[in-house]
Parts: sequence; structure tokens; C-alpha cells
Amino acid sequence: MPDSIAVIGSNMIDLVTYVERMPNRGETLEAPRFQQGFGGKGANQAVAAARLGATVAMITCVGDDGFGHQTRENLERNGVDVSHLRMVKGAVSGVAPIFVEPDGENAILIVKGANVHLSPDDVAAAATTLAACDAILLQLEVPLETVYAAVAFGAENGVTTILNPAPANRDLDLSQLAGLDWFCPNESELAALSGMPADTDAGVVEAARTLIAQGIRNVVVTLGGRGARLVTTEEVHVIDPVPVDPVDTTGAGDAFIGSFARFLSGGATPLDALNLAARYAAHSITGHGTQSSYADGAAFDTFCRDHDV
Repeated sequence: MPDSIAVIGSNMIDLVTYVERMPNRGETLEAPRFQQGFGGKGANQAVAAARLGATVAMITCVGDDGFGHQTRENLERNGVDVSHLRMVKGAVSGVAPIFVEPDGENAILIVKGANVHLSPDDVAAAATTLAACDAILLQLEVPLETVYAAVAFGAENGVTTILNPAPANRDLDLSQLAGLDWFCPNESELAALSGMPADTDAGVVEAARTLIAQGIRNVVVTLGGRGARLVTTEEVHVIDPVPVDPVDTTGAGDAFIGSFARFLSGGATPLDALNLAARYAAHSITGHGTQSSYADGAAFDTFCRDHDV
């Protein structure tokens, strides 16, 4: 099955409040706008890949509440296979209160809810689907043992594995990631996980190579307005940012990762896939919301033409 991606990860209901400024402790402010949407790093990345034409299956857990049913319906509406979505009896679904300032910057809280129930058994139950995929895409909003099981499955079955280590978890055992094909942190996650400063280009490269020395094949570091860096044992490649006027940066990192997985599984070279992903992420911050800001293939093609890509 061409361009086939399995996403093993989280889903959330985004509760987005647009604020003039963040309140101080003990202060109550009136906010001009509220929006409910669908999020969670896994679901976001799945939807981005699906909107760009990939065949996507989601392995995830939801609560047996209204949000859980809405999440299933949203994934189906976006063309994501939910055969391996498990509804956990008595659990609440994950939620993410998000606060967005006028310049597009955001602050996010997450309540994992049913996402904590996603287990290695769910990975095993989806083995036939996973073995037929071009890539397995992972994040850290689910239990670490589930991530380790998926990385091991990919290595054993010759399936490309991509891990976005977000949110950063200092308990992540890098020795369990030996054989991982793509490790995709942002600079703060890289610093936290490597224990090294990553606030300069030289620091990014040095920190990334400590991870490569532990068996990770490629490291892609996203740097916000500075673009991204692809670091291998011998090479460093700069992925330039695409200048746009930001409206809401929520979900931009997920847009980058999900689209990278789609372009890579579709046969693009790693550098081409990363440059396209940078453009897809740039497009996402020109609209409000998370998944609601993700372009389909036609809209993305128009954006690329408008930006001389």
C-alpha cells in the first residue's frame, strides 16, 4: 500500500482561548474568543499526513465519553483508519487547554486521560497493519513502554520509524531507541534529552550527535523561526524557514512532523521531504487552530506556488 503511515500516539480535545495577554497569578481576565477543536500530537500528525494524501492508520485510546466519540468521528472524517482505536471504559478522553496570545505564541496544558492506557498490547494487536506500512510515527504523550515496543517492531520488521520526542520526558531511555530511523525534537527537547545546551547551531549539532552515537540514525531538530537542521554522523543540512505572518502557532510542530512522514514515505529524498515539511508548517501558522489550519494537497500546492517553491 503506497504512502502508508501508522501513527501510534495520542489524541486530545483542544480547548483554545485567545487572550490579549496571559493573566497573572490570581488575576481574572476577559478573553475575546474561545474555540474547541481536535488535537493531540498523534492525531494532529495523522490528520496532516492524511490531508496530504497518505493512507493513515491511527493506533490510539479514547475515553468512553462524548469527547471520545467526537475524536473517532473526526479521524474518520479526515480519512484516518480507526480500526485500532480503542475506547477505554470508565476513562476520560485527553484534553488540552491552550492559550494563544495576539502574536500567535501559545501556552498549553495537557491532561492525558485515556492516552495513558495505550500499551504494547495495542502495538501487538496492530501488527499486521504496522508491518504493511512505509513508516511508523510516534510521540511521547503515551507510555514510554509503548513507544519502545513500536521502535523495536519497526526495527525487526524493516519499517521506518519516526519519533517526535514531545513533550520531552527525561525518563526516556535512549538505549531503547537503538535502530530508530528518525528522531525529531525541537531545540528545548534536544537540550533536555541530551543534557547539553542547544541554543546555538554548534550546540545543536554536538547534542544531536551524542544521540546518533547511541544508535539513532538521523536527527532532525526544529528551530522555529530559524528553520530546522538535519544532523547525521558526517553531515549537517540547513532547512530554511519560510517567512509568513503568524496567526496561531499551535500545532505547527505537528504539521511539520506529520507532513515530513508523508513526503518521506511517498518517496521524497530526506532533504526534499524536510523542505516541503517546513513549508507545510509555515502554511499552518497562517490560520487559526490546530488541525483546522492544516492544508490539503491542493491548498498546499497553491501556497508553494505563491511562495515560489
